Amino acid sequence: RRCRRSRAAAAAGAGRGGGPARPLSNGRGASESEWSDTDGYSSGSDTDKIAHSTAVSCPLPPPPLVKDAALGDSASASADTRASDVAAGAVAADEEVAAPSALDGDANAVGKREFAEPATPAAVAVEDDSPGAIVTSGKTRYVTKPLPSVLILHTGGTLGMDPEASYVSTAGVENATEAMSDVHLREGTGGVYPGGLQPGPLLANLLHAVPEVNSFANVDMRVLFNTDSSRVGPREWKKIAKELDKRRNQYDGFVLVHGTDTLSYTASALSLMLAGFKKPIVVTGSQLPIAMPRTDARANLIDSISCATDPRLQEVAVCFGGRLLRGNRSQKVNASSYSAFDSPSYRHLATLGVDIDWHEEYMLRSVGTYRPRFKLDANVIRVPIVPGSDPRFAYGDIYGRGVRGIVLEVFGVGNMPDTVKAGWLPWLEEQCSKGLKVYLTSQCAAGRLHPELYQSGTAAMLLGCEGGPQMTPECAVVKMMLHLAHKDIPLAQPLAGEL
Repeated sequence: RRCRRSRAAAAAGAGRGGGPARPLSNGRGASESEWSDTDGYSSGSDTDKIAHSTAVSCPLPPPPLVKDAALGDSASASADTRASDVAAGAVAADEEVAAPSALDGDANAVGKREFAEPATPAAVAVEDDSPGAIVTSGKTRYVTKPLPSVLILHTGGTLGMDPEASYVSTAGVENATEAMSDVHLREGTGGVYPGGLQPGPLLANLLHAVPEVNSFANVDMRVLFNTDSSRVGPREWKKIAKELDKRRNQYDGFVLVHGTDTLSYTASALSLMLAGFKKPIVVTGSQLPIAMPRTDARANLIDSISCATDPRLQEVAVCFGGRLLRGNRSQKVNASSYSAFDSPSYRHLATLGVDIDWHEEYMLRSVGTYRPRFKLDANVIRVPIVPGSDPRFAYGDIYGRGVRGIVLEVFGVGNMPDTVKAGWLPWLEEQCSKGLKVYLTSQCAAGRLHPELYQSGTAAMLLGCEGGPQMTPECAVVKMMLHLAHKDIPLAQPLAGEL
């Protein structure tokens, strides 16, 4: 900040030198009168204010004088007087600087005093506005921070469907199953499923329905496929995983639009196949199409894109109904509520209300080397234990029919019928001896699994069944597929926070 002389000092200088004192140079070709507000910087420009607001607030010494032969020691005396005035606090911050000195053009002046120019600073202000220019002094440039980039991958589901279309009628066709295998879709009402949902023309303009996302993200969209989620399985999981792996270094986050029926399976598959991805992958959908009144599609899509821009999220998550859930802990718990998904066995990663309330202590911190796995063995089924059922008749020799792994859903913490007549233990013994892999999960939505607490559970473990902390049946199925294809992946050890 430039020090300014008081009117008294200016008047004294005028009396000694024949006119008002010459203003100090500020080093930028501007007179000191430009820096006249009470804080020591120009009041005419906000940019200049910010640029100079960090300067040290201290009086500067007067610039050195070049002695004039005609003035002799009087010039030195004047300099000493001015220096003493400054040292005595004669600078009046609320007063204007004196007018330019008459010495500049006074013919009666005996001689002319000249102030030496201050030394050129080592770093000068950058005056160009070219991209990448760095400001070092004198000028503040406001650089617009680029928005996070998000890629939406659309795979189908209710969100992008047309609510006013239905399937073509199969009236008069004897074999309805054969007709539906080659069914085509058309606009209209009636047909096999009156009002049935089908992919609609809104899909091409999906982002136009949520223009507000452009204020916080640069969003691209790609349609991988557009199908009912009941048809999504291991082949589609591999396609999605490979696309995410391909685009990993091109975007900051990803949003996957998916049907709700098998959404938890897909989220679990991606979390295990892409363990260590270290970027947000948010899976979402909706209960109503985006074109319908009172739809939840807009809110879910906006929330998902917002979560995908946050680098704190480094895992596969499900965003639905104002909740952000760990993908491999999520389950569809309600067929008609907007809060269709929950994670009964794990806390929510975030709650989306007026603000996004992040629960960082429950978020996964990806460590280690990213190593994607795309191979899956799909010969896996879920087998719930039903009271009174005999698996020898209900399932028989499933290993002989090609099944290589089962997820056995037991009672409570790991109990099952233990009598020979019930048949479960004899059946497990036979199938495990042939090479069948069995993983135990509970029919309860929450709580840890402890099969060793019961005789039947202990017997099952001795026969070769595996079990550990509670894993959702959806995630257990996918992990069994991954384990069968990659023997180095253990079933009972966590890979992506699933246990």
